[in-house]
Amino acid sequence: MAPPVRPGMLPLLLLLLLPPLGSVPGVWSFSELFFMKEPQDATVTRKDPVFLDCQAHGEGPIKVTWLKNGAKLSENKRIQVLSNGSLYISEVEGRRGEQSDEGFYQCLAVNKYGAILSQKALLTLSTISAFEVHPVSTEVHEGGVARFSCKISSTPPAVITWEFNRTALPVNMDRVTALPSGVLQIYDAGPEDAGNYRCVAATIAHKRKSMEASLTVVPANETRSFHMPTIVARPQNVTASLHQTVVLECMATGYPKPIISWSRLDHKSIDVFNTRVLGNGNLIISDVKLQHAGVYVCRATTPGTRNFTVAMATLTVLAPPSFVEWPESLTRPRAGTARFVCQAEGIPSPKMSWLKNGRRIHSNGRIKMYNSKLVINQIIPEDDAIYQCMAENSQGSVLSRARLTVVMSEDRPSAPYNVHAETMSSSAILLAWERPLYNSEKVIAYSVHYMKAEGLNNEEYQVVLGNDTTHHVIGDLEPASNYTFYIVAYMPMGASQMSDHVTQNTLEDVPLRPPEISLTSRSPTDILVSWLPIPAKYRRGQVVLYRLSFRLSTENAIQVVELPGTVHEHLLEGLKPDSVYLVRITAATRVGLGESSVWTSHRTPKTTSVKAPKSPELHLEPLNCTTISVRWLQDTEDPAAIQGYKLFYKEEGQQEHGPIFLDTGDLLYTLSGLDPRRKYHVRLLAYNNLEDGYQADQTVSTPGCVSVRDRMVPPPPPPHHLYAKANTSSSIFLHWRRPAFTTAQVINYTIRCNPVGLQNASLVLYLQTSETHMLVQGLEPNTKYEFAVRLHVGQLSSPWSPVVYHSTLPEAPTGPPVGVKVTLIEDDTALVSWKPPDGPETVVTRYTILYASRKAWIAGEWQVLHREGAVTMALLENLVAGNVYIVKIAASNEVGEGPFSNSVELAVLPKDASESNQRPKRLDSSDAKVYSGYYHLDQKSMTGIAVGVGIALTCILVCVLILIYRSKARKSSASKTVQSGTQPLSRASASVAAASATGKNLERATENEESSVAMVPSSFIDAKGGTDLVINSYGPIIKHNPKKKWLFFQDTKKNKVEQTQRRFPQAVCFYQPGTTVLIGNEDSPSSPGQTTSFPRPFGATALDTEHSANSEGSHETGDSGRFSHESNDEIHLSSVISSTPPTSNSLAGSDSDGDAAQKQHRDPAQPLRGEQTSAPLPPSAGLRYAAAEGFPV
Repeated sequence: MAPPVRPGMLPLLLLLLLPPLGSVPGVWSFSELFFMKEPQDATVTRKDPVFLDCQAHGEGPIKVTWLKNGAKLSENKRIQVLSNGSLYISEVEGRRGEQSDEGFYQCLAVNKYGAILSQKALLTLSTISAFEVHPVSTEVHEGGVARFSCKISSTPPAVITWEFNRTALPVNMDRVTALPSGVLQIYDAGPEDAGNYRCVAATIAHKRKSMEASLTVVPANETRSFHMPTIVARPQNVTASLHQTVVLECMATGYPKPIISWSRLDHKSIDVFNTRVLGNGNLIISDVKLQHAGVYVCRATTPGTRNFTVAMATLTVLAPPSFVEWPESLTRPRAGTARFVCQAEGIPSPKMSWLKNGRRIHSNGRIKMYNSKLVINQIIPEDDAIYQCMAENSQGSVLSRARLTVVMSEDRPSAPYNVHAETMSSSAILLAWERPLYNSEKVIAYSVHYMKAEGLNNEEYQVVLGNDTTHHVIGDLEPASNYTFYIVAYMPMGASQMSDHVTQNTLEDVPLRPPEISLTSRSPTDILVSWLPIPAKYRRGQVVLYRLSFRLSTENAIQVVELPGTVHEHLLEGLKPDSVYLVRITAATRVGLGESSVWTSHRTPKTTSVKAPKSPELHLEPLNCTTISVRWLQDTEDPAAIQGYKLFYKEEGQQEHGPIFLDTGDLLYTLSGLDPRRKYHVRLLAYNNLEDGYQADQTVSTPGCVSVRDRMVPPPPPPHHLYAKANTSSSIFLHWRRPAFTTAQVINYTIRCNPVGLQNASLVLYLQTSETHMLVQGLEPNTKYEFAVRLHVGQLSSPWSPVVYHSTLPEAPTGPPVGVKVTLIEDDTALVSWKPPDGPETVVTRYTILYASRKAWIAGEWQVLHREGAVTMALLENLVAGNVYIVKIAASNEVGEGPFSNSVELAVLPKDASESNQRPKRLDSSDAKVYSGYYHLDQKSMTGIAVGVGIALTCILVCVLILIYRSKARKSSASKTVQSGTQPLSRASASVAAASATGKNLERATENEESSVAMVPSSFIDAKGGTDLVINSYGPIIKHNPKKKWLFFQDTKKNKVEQTQRRFPQAVCFYQPGTTVLIGNEDSPSSPGQTTSFPRPFGATALDTEHSANSEGSHETGDSGRFSHESNDEIHLSSVISSTPPTSNSLAGSDSDGDAAQKQHRDPAQPLRGEQTSAPLPPSAGLRYAAAEGFPV
């Protein structure tokens, strides 16, 4: 069997058979017929005259007639057609008369080749309505903002002005702005602005005045506190036509006065030539063009800060139709095929239609219209005419013309005759005919044409056969359908006329698809099974019987019920409660049974479910190949309360999705993102706080997406230029462009949205819209999403667009910074540090530090500092002594600002205060409450203070007793101490240099240690720290009270000799290269006037933690050199201990280790000198613990 030929293939075959058209006699040249002037829209006043132009050019004679609203317009004494074709109406009648002249006018020009129709022109009368919105009286504070508005409808649009106390309000004032949209704005209102205001609307023929509204200005408060910017008049979505003027209002309040700026959401630049700002922030776009369409963002920002708020509005620009592809004139032979292509664009999408000699064309068997194409098959002489493509929308209409010239041939065959058809099967028909009686020997081919006989606008198919056959079997037909056939014979010079038409039907067949069933329960012991009729294309004949099968899911026994083909529901009774039943159905024609449906499950309700809601009435409808519409109705007589609905769905053989929770007011839900040509099972039930109600089950099949393989119609292209922009932390704005193709049908879009890396496909979000933009909401903050869009036109669906990735904005910080600490590091400078707010997802881009003295805080005058999000400290400089400062910090990001931390106090004492009060003071936010002017001590705090004071007094008393006891002990051993301390220095130095290992030299080494710091190099005073700390070239010199010693707890009578023998060997053994030993100076009680040295342990006051280069935790800053996070009280002794561990030799206390210790620490390049025993040590080392003594050396 020869393959069928679509309408576009036959001319390609005949192109090789026919001679060039230029050699064929009878080909006419087309003299152009076109309009030099066409009528335009007009607005006039009643009783005024009006001219509507129409001038046609072409081969004469040309006759011009006029149409009004599609009907021929008759001339009379008021209405005349002038000699040049224009229409003149002397007095336009309005709506008051029975005959109104308002409407759409077109002129029709005709010559001998055909006729053309002009574009439509709308004639309207000037009208004005009453005010829809009147200004409203208002009251504002002095210095505030006032706003009045009014609204009125008129043709043409009215010009609105304002009156103040019934006199014209001057518009050249800087504080007063009058918008063309009917809004009056008054900034910095004062007493002189109080009065009555009204708006005046005027057109070419009318004038209206609104009601008056009063403005009352009340005195403002003396002090104005800081207020975040607030937009009080937001821009509204606007739809405008080309070349109109658009006003986007934006009015904001706040203190200080906010600055208003404009931008586009798609980051495109705003047209500076046609755009200007009116007043304090209103955007006016004049001569609107298509490129002005988009989303505009108004942003109100507090000067000098990042505090802002935004408002958005969408500008939609409507455009009249314009052609992007014009039809071309064609010359075709008789029985040939002509195709005209015409494409237009506009906003909204234009509707396409075709005209023949000024009359609208309707599809029939030969003439088909496919969106933007006109196809004429089997051309006849009557098809020779002028054809026009008309595109129209709400903004106007436009027409394009082309002529079809039909070539006639004298020597052509007669039509085939005796055509008859015979049914072969449910999908095949045999067609036979006899050769033409005239010129049959010149026939080179036959063309068989067939189409369905029922319905409108059916597509016609062709099969081209050779001249050696007079019969053909046409297959791939639909069962139980009637088809019409005719045949055309072709020869080199042309084609014959059509043969007689013959109609034949195909046989029935078994149903191609079972019905879609729905299952509900009215009681715990029944199931109502209902189904819809099978669509005709799948029925393949008349259904005469339905076979219903059901069984328990736990049993294999199947019960069968046969029902007539006219029944569409059946009640199964006597079932078990709370049991799962499986139901399926089969349809049959006279030929036999078709395919059975899959088993559909349904659980009968429980017998105790007295208050359970009844099952809803469920309806499923496929919207396209990937979308199903779910609709339902709840029984209004159901007494049970309903809290909501649960929706479940699953593809046949797949896992069930759901539940999807819906509100009680929801009666519609759309399932998107489905697969084409799949069967889906949907169940729905109502529920309340007691239990779930009766469920309704139903199955439905999605249709196939029409593709090239199915209908030779290519799928539409996907949307392009998909653009995503984060709007908030939970929403992203999407915008895309419609592909460049024209259609008269409605276009819908499906948006696919899911987080990047999502594994569960059931969590993919599908959204539907008919616009080219959408705000996707309900997203997670600071999460990256992927988006794709596809479009649907009828049953056609495009591929998915390229994926676009975008992240939502982070949430504004929900908590304040934690761990706020304030430390006074100089007389007029304090360090404030903090930690980021709690929460791993919190994103901080900036910190705001507010600080003020108590007096300034009461007046509301804060000093403001800002730091980037990576910085967690700042310096507060130029503080005034004698004041108490209050500090608080807030975190913010691009979304907004979080709350401030609890206030922290910092006392800056006067310079003449006591030394103990000049120590750096610090308060933590964890210890501070919201500042109220006082601190409150609770019972636990008072108890802690009392216990601490008691312990301190006890320690002081014990120390006094020990001092008295030790004083007596020193007197008894004074003579021995003096004797050992008066030995020559030279002998002590020599004993150290020799480093004898004998026990006798230990006493001399001790004497050398005690006298080694008698010669101190030049020193300097650390004046920056505000203390009397003296520092020499080897480190700080610690001043101490000579009455305080760490050896008070030792018995000098028992351990005098042992103490002397222990101290020096351990001091020498602990020394290692690269360490520093800091020696304190004090006067020997046994030898007045002679300076001796003892190892001095370091307490918290031994280091200047604010200025030491070796303090742990110090940082480099650009403000004031180095400073530490920690206070003096928090630096423990372990922080200054050297990290180098002592050797095993250094811990030995026997005499035999003396030589080893000496060899280990001697510098061969520089002999040791007695006066430099502890001096040549680098200042970077810490201290050692003496194992025997338990204190640092």
